[in-house]
Amino acid sequence: MGKFVLKTVATGYKFDLKAGNGEVIATSEVYTTEAACKNGIESVAKNAPVAAVEDQTVEGYEAVKHPKFEMYVDKAGEFRFRLKATNGQVIAVSEGYTSKAGCENGIESVKKNAADAEVVEA
Repeated sequence: MGKFVLKTVATGYKFDLKAGNGEVIATSEVYTTEAACKNGIESVAKNAPVAAVEDQTVEGYEAVKHPKFEMYVDKAGEFRFRLKATNGQVIAVSEGYTSKAGCENGIESVKKNAADAEVVEA
């Protein structure tokens, strides 16, 4: 089972969503308050399981409504995703994956783990 790890950083608060094996599968932006960070966690837990996937790696991709995972290729040629809430705000991002299949697995892992992940403080 996954868990959200909430931690204090130099400029505020952020969280990582970790899979059952301890691997980080999504990361948040830095929030100025702990309450805002907890709201971000709730938003990921609520939106991830129902979010569609918009595959921006294919030409002429079909845009989907929020909430959604946007899968794209970064400047280094790695596959990444970002999860956007119903209001279009980015609420979680991935690491870079060398393969599209790895990125798709990451999205599935977030969908599976986010809904009932416990929140722990680092």
